[in-house]
Amino acid sequence: MINPQLAFAPSYARARVQFLEGAATAGMAIQSHNHPLPGRDGETLAMDVALDGPPDAERLLIVSSACHGVEGFCGSGIQVFATHDADWRAHARAAGVAVLYIHALNPHGFSHLRRVTEDNVDLNRNFQDFSKPLAVNPPYEELHPFLLPQAWPPGAENEAVIAHYIGRNGLGAYQTAVSQGQHSHPDGLFFGGTAPTWSHRSLREVLRQHGRQARHLAWIDLHTGLGPSGLGERIFACRDDEQALRRARSWWGGDGQTPVTSIYDGSSTSSRLTGLMWTAIYEECPQAAYTGIALEYGTLPLLDVLNALRGDHWMRLHPEAPAGLQAVIRKRVRDAFYVDTDDWRAQVVSQARQAMFQAVDGLRRSS
Repeated sequence: MINPQLAFAPSYARARVQFLEGAATAGMAIQSHNHPLPGRDGETLAMDVALDGPPDAERLLIVSSACHGVEGFCGSGIQVFATHDADWRAHARAAGVAVLYIHALNPHGFSHLRRVTEDNVDLNRNFQDFSKPLAVNPPYEELHPFLLPQAWPPGAENEAVIAHYIGRNGLGAYQTAVSQGQHSHPDGLFFGGTAPTWSHRSLREVLRQHGRQARHLAWIDLHTGLGPSGLGERIFACRDDEQALRRARSWWGGDGQTPVTSIYDGSSTSSRLTGLMWTAIYEECPQAAYTGIALEYGTLPLLDVLNALRGDHWMRLHPEAPAGLQAVIRKRVRDAFYVDTDDWRAQVVSQARQAMFQAVDGLRRSS
C-alpha cells in the first residue's frame, strides 16, 4: 500500500502513467482504447482498462473514473491507490470477485480540464435512444442566454436575472433546470448530444468484452462536485427498481454508514437526470444482476460549481479571451472538482476503499 497522497497526479498525462504502472506492477491485464485526438499537451489520450482477476469470473466489480473529465483527478487517484493496496486485492480474490478498472472514461475532458467531451457533450447525459425524439428542457431554454452572457465575469444585470430565477423557483429548481440535460444547445451546459460520443461507444465495447460472462455485476462510478466537501454521497445508480435499491442499501448503507440516496425519491443532492451512463449495462450485459452507485464527493458550494462550468463554456465560445482570464477560469474549474489538500485526498480514498470492500462483500453474498 502506498501513501494516499502519492496516488494523485497533477495532470491527466501523469495520472495515466501512474495508473498503467500500478496495474502492470500488480500483474493486471491491460487494454487501451486510444482516443483519436491528442491531449492538451499533445499526449496520447486513452480509455485504459485493467482487469484484476480471471476474465470468466461470475462476479465482477467495475470501478470507473473521469466520466466527467476533470473529475478524473479524484477518481484516478482512488484507482491508482487500489492497484497498490494488497489487502484490498486479496479481499476481492478471496471472494471470487474480479475487479475491472476503467481509467478515464472521458480522457479528452480530463486532459483539457473540462467536464465535457471533445464535442461539448456531457457523457452522463449521452446514453439516449437517439432513434426517438429527444427530451426537451423548457426551463433550460429560458436560462440559456443568461448562463452564457456576452462578457465574463457576468455583470450585475446578469447576476440579478439568475438571482431572481432562484428566488422565484428555488435553488433546487435552478439546479434541475441547468443540470438535468438538454439537447437543443450544442454550445450550452449539460448538453446530451444528438449521437453517441467516442466515449459512449468505447464504453459499450468494454462492457461487452468484459461484462457478458458475469452473473452478478457491481459498479462504482467516481464523481465530484456535489455536496459537502469531502463527503462521498452514495447515489443509487440503477433503474427505478425497489429490489435493486434494497440490495444497494444493504450493501452500502448499513451499520450507520452514509445512506444510499436516490434521484428517484429526491433524497440525493443530484437532480433527476436523463441519459445516464450506467443504463448501458442493461443493454450490454443483460444476463447480469446489476447493482451500482455513483460515489459523489463534495468540493465547493453548488453555485460556485455551476458558475465555474458557466465560465468554462463561455471560454470555449470566446477563444480570444485574454490568457490571464483563461487561466483563472481553468483554475476555478479544477478547484470545483478537485480539492488539492491532503485531508480531502485522504477522505476520498478512505470512503472509496470502504465502498469497494462493501461491494465485494455484497457480490460474494449474491446467489
